[in-house]
Parts: sequence; structure tokens; C-alpha cells
Amino acid sequence: MPEPPRKAAGRRRWFDLHSWIGLKLCLFMGFVCFTGTLAVFAQELDWLLHAEMRVTPGAQRANWGTMVDAVQRAHPTWTLQGLSAPHASRFAARAQMRTDDGRLRFVWVDPYSGKVTGDTHWFNVHRLLRNTHRHLMLPVKYGVPLVAALAIPLLLSLVSSLFIYKRWWRGFFSWPRADRPRRLWGDIHRLCGVWSLWFVALIALTGGWYLVESLGGKAAPPPKISLPGNDGSAASAPADPAAIDRAVALLRQHWPELRVAGMQPGTAGTGLLIDGQAQAWLVRDRANVAGFDLRDGRLLGIQDGRALDVHQRIAEMADPLHFGSFGGWPVRLLWFLAGAALTALSFTGVYLYGLRVADALRSARKRRSHET
Repeated sequence: MPEPPRKAAGRRRWFDLHSWIGLKLCLFMGFVCFTGTLAVFAQELDWLLHAEMRVTPGAQRANWGTMVDAVQRAHPTWTLQGLSAPHASRFAARAQMRTDDGRLRFVWVDPYSGKVTGDTHWFNVHRLLRNTHRHLMLPVKYGVPLVAALAIPLLLSLVSSLFIYKRWWRGFFSWPRADRPRRLWGDIHRLCGVWSLWFVALIALTGGWYLVESLGGKAAPPPKISLPGNDGSAASAPADPAAIDRAVALLRQHWPELRVAGMQPGTAGTGLLIDGQAQAWLVRDRANVAGFDLRDGRLLGIQDGRALDVHQRIAEMADPLHFGSFGGWPVRLLWFLAGAALTALSFTGVYLYGLRVADALRSARKRRSHET
């Protein structure tokens, strides 16, 4: 049955809004979605490019102190800023170090043998994709709000699509019809849309949060654990590997639930921060931190992610939800596929608009030929 005129006019307005957003922002939104989709597997791309990152799994893991000792011995004049656990079983552990002339380098160490495999530049595929996706290589104060503002048209596109596509819940298993291009691409556009509705909403909400943060709505950071010698009064010095292993062993007694993901020695080599994942769900590693005095092995304090307030917890949840980094490769594969669908929506939408304009022009020419 035909729709009532008022309802049809309402759907038309939603359709015009949806088309206008897609036409004006398709290239910008498609580019941001594409770089974000690739960023999900950015570390795997770096792994393919750099042999220094590739290792063969062994029966036993090297201690944290052994890996710290290895990178400090390999580059005794460089300053160790942090050591991160391997991304996966065939990945080397990553140490971030600052060279004598102030440049940042990644030094890779085999987590099974404890030997350094080499070093690479700090600006890699992961950094390229992250900086491009996050702020388009522009100054952060301009680029982040510019990209994050896409959350608004993205949310409007989501809402308008629900009004345009009648009974959209029936479209999950509607196979595209290939009798003519416009119908084929329209069906593909709708199929990608219904299967990625949850992801569009998630990206719009987390992107909206990044916009709030960029405009001054950041959560207050939790109190920092003060390390001895980090006030600049002591000279830079390497950390004691044996003291690091003792600190890790003590942490396992006090906080056995914490799965260590990384550590940052203090500037003077007398303190240590250890972070990772524990009981708090959907937070970044930095939400769970323990601090140690390496001189006497004393535990200086613990920051538990469960103790964060609501504002801080939202801030910590945004990145894991946005990039799917809270799970293993199955979760990240799902995020990659959903991101590919969102990228396809950006480009198929404008292609449909072009087909619609071409059909209208052909119809107009046929009418003129019949009139003459």
C-alpha cells in the first residue's frame, strides 16, 4: 500500500540528509575509515616488513630482567624508556630507547632467548596509520577535533538510514540482486549497512568521545606513583636487571591477577613502573600500574583500574572499543571486517548517487526525444 503523504515526505527528508552527508563527506570519511581499518592490523604489517620483529616460539620465556639487560648491553649509551611484551607468540618484545642525539628507536628482543634481534625506526607503519587516522598528520590540536567531528555526520547517517530502509531488520540475509548495476550496488550498500549497524554506532560514540576530549572534556588522570630520582636531581643510569626480576616476583605475590604488559624504568634507574591487564575490564594497560623502588625492592603503590571513577573509566574504555584491542586476533579480525564494511559504505553510497544521477539524465533525454 502507498505511504501516507506526510510519512513519505518525512522519509524523503531523511533520504536527502543521508545523500547529502554521503556526497559531501564520502572521500574524507572513506579515507579515515580505511586508515583506521588498516590500523587494526598495523603491527602485523610491521611484522611482515621488519625481520627484527619475527621470532620462533620456544619452550620457555626469558625473564623481564634478562630482556632489559640485553637491550641495555646492546646499546649502552641509549636511554631505555620502556619495554613492552610481545604482541603475539611470533613477535619480539619491543624496547623504546632514546639515542644519544635524541632520536627514538625500537629495539627488538627475542622473548624466548632473551637476545636482541635488531632495531628499527620509531616511525613505522603502525605510527603512520595511527597518526594519519587520528589527526591526518596535522598538529594534534587541529587534526584530532577535525577527524573526531566525523562522529556527528556518521551518527546522522546511521539514524537516517533506519528511517529510509523500511523494515531494515529483514535485510540481514537479503542477497544482492544483479539484474542491473543500480539495484546491485544498492543491495550491497544496504547489506553492508545492516551488518555493520552495531559497529557504526560504536565508532560514532567513541569518535564523539574523542571530540569531547579534544575540546577540553578529558578525564583527570589518576594520581601518579612517584619514582625515586625522577625529579631530575639524579643522573640518567641503567636499571638493575636482577632488581627488576625481584620486583616482578614481588608483584606476583601482591597482585597475582595482573598480567604484565610492559614496564618503564625511572630515569635514574632506581624506580620502575609495571602495567598490564588485571580484573578491570575494557581498560588500557596503563590503567593498572604498580611502582617499585629498585634500590630496596619496596612496593611504592598500586593503581587498580577498578578504582577509577566513571569519567576516567569511559576515557580508558574508548581506545579498546574503538580499535578492538581488548581481545585476541578473532576480535581484531571482526573489527577489521566491520571497518572494511564501513569503508565500503562510504564509497558505494556516492557511487549509487552517481548512478541515480545518470539514470535521471537518461530518462530526461528519452522524454525530450519522445516529445520531439
